[in-house]
Amino acid sequence: MGWEAWLTLVVVLLSIVAMAKDFVPPAAAVLGATVILLLTGVVTSDEAFAGFSNAAPLTIAVLYIVAGAVSRTGVLTPLIARSLNASASDRRTLATLLPPVAAASSVLNNTPIVAVLVPEMSAWAARRGKSPSRFLMPISFAAILGGTVTVIGTSTNLVVSGLMDAAGLEPIGFFEMTKLALPIAALGLLVVVLLAPRVLPDRIGTRRELTEFAREFVIDMDVEQGGPLDGVTVEDGGLRHLAGVFLVQVERDGEVNSAVAPTMRLRAGDTLRFAGKADDVIDLHSMPGLASGERDQFVGFNLARSNFFEAVVGASSNLVGSTLKEAKFRSRYSAAVVAIHRAGQRIDAKLGEVPLRVGDTLVVLADPGFRDRWRDGHDFLLVSPLSGPLPVTDKRGWWAVGVLLGVVALAATGVMPILNAGLLGALAVMVLRIVTPGEARRSIDLDVVLLIAGGIGLSSAITSSGLAEELASLLVSGLDTFGSVGTLVGIVIATVMLTEVISNVAAASIVFPISVAAAASLGSDPRGFAIAIAIAASASFLTPIGYQTNVMVYGPGGYRYGDYSRLGAPLTAVVLVALTVGVPLFWGV
Repeated sequence: MGWEAWLTLVVVLLSIVAMAKDFVPPAAAVLGATVILLLTGVVTSDEAFAGFSNAAPLTIAVLYIVAGAVSRTGVLTPLIARSLNASASDRRTLATLLPPVAAASSVLNNTPIVAVLVPEMSAWAARRGKSPSRFLMPISFAAILGGTVTVIGTSTNLVVSGLMDAAGLEPIGFFEMTKLALPIAALGLLVVVLLAPRVLPDRIGTRRELTEFAREFVIDMDVEQGGPLDGVTVEDGGLRHLAGVFLVQVERDGEVNSAVAPTMRLRAGDTLRFAGKADDVIDLHSMPGLASGERDQFVGFNLARSNFFEAVVGASSNLVGSTLKEAKFRSRYSAAVVAIHRAGQRIDAKLGEVPLRVGDTLVVLADPGFRDRWRDGHDFLLVSPLSGPLPVTDKRGWWAVGVLLGVVALAATGVMPILNAGLLGALAVMVLRIVTPGEARRSIDLDVVLLIAGGIGLSSAITSSGLAEELASLLVSGLDTFGSVGTLVGIVIATVMLTEVISNVAAASIVFPISVAAAASLGSDPRGFAIAIAIAASASFLTPIGYQTNVMVYGPGGYRYGDYSRLGAPLTAVVLVALTVGVPLFWGV
């Protein structure tokens, strides 16, 4: 290999590590890698920024606007509610619920679909004494499977189509993937319906713990100097018989006393740790002589006019790696975090000092407008209310559905290219005032758009540097005994493994040029390899961090990391076998 290929390999590996370790968001890692290769002369500026002139990023942006209009109106809620039967078994509920989810995901971005369904299903499960863990992961998996059915179903399909266009190949047709992806989706849904009730454990999600079990929260309060509690005993200070709240620890001069006696005399600066019901913890903030240990969290907060929300931290969030204090959460979001959930458990620590991770679910106390302000932001993948009424359906929802169906019809029949149809749809939802220009702008996930644009540039670098040809040669020679099908299997497995640790779009962008070079070496049609990559990159069922919808249900479902492989492993095996059989059958690999 030449120095260009070696440098490209090193840069790609470093970007993969950066994404896998959450050092930087995927968009920053991919764009950074592309810029480095541009500055070192591996690629030209035309190659590095080819993604910004490609139709794929803009297509994704306008489809986000149309999808955002549909999800904002809440029109999906009554459609899904009709498929829920309180007396049905879990398996029957999944059998009626999942097909509509997959069908909607085939033409809508799956992130807003899951965002709509998580609070609806969590509330439904809580009302019937069921665990949300039985339903939320299957909903995520159904949305993933449905997204593979058409070219607009997921950003991965569109980025692979854009990569094919950049490589001089015909882009993916609207229904070209359907002949393979639809049977895979149907078989995958059958696997989920049959296995989910058996393999998914009952977990306690945030909503159920808050509303049904009146879960305990931990909060730290400081004794104010000169206040009514300074110098008095715990008993005399009225801290022994608080309603729904009890004093569990006193920290003084770095030493923690967990056996708090009634006669213990409090001093200014003591940190008192209380545990109690979520609603009752609020009362501590109005108690004279106590100040919140999380001062930047609660000072000036109106506790009387507040609701509870759950907010899931996303991979591109600025909160990842920061503590609540460092992020100045209270002043930035006008909200207070009262609990942090991670891997199905509440973190029992001083909240302001806990570094946040991707998938953490924050139980937030905020004014009723918190959801509207931040649901379209990029710091949270999901914002849903835990108290108060669920959002109602907007009557304009059917207009939004009509616009969406029009976009699909125009693109599917070839009357307009997908980009043109999407632009027309985005304009229509704004002209009809279903969304405002500001709401349309916030509906666009800029990180995904930049990731796609950067991914196309990085893919060009992998090709032009000679790295793709070298890796393809190694792959083909290593799997020579198994022929072109063996090479296809190797590429699919590599894609699935990569998508579990980095973004699915990034995985497709890295593997695509290698697969095209491998197809050329074998004398095969690269089209089948490209379709296989698009489906495999979306087949993220093994971990909660491989796909956005998996992260979205992680905290609300109360899941633990290993829960995903229980259902995801057999589902991944089904997808791999189906691709191995179906791609050669339809594209003659």
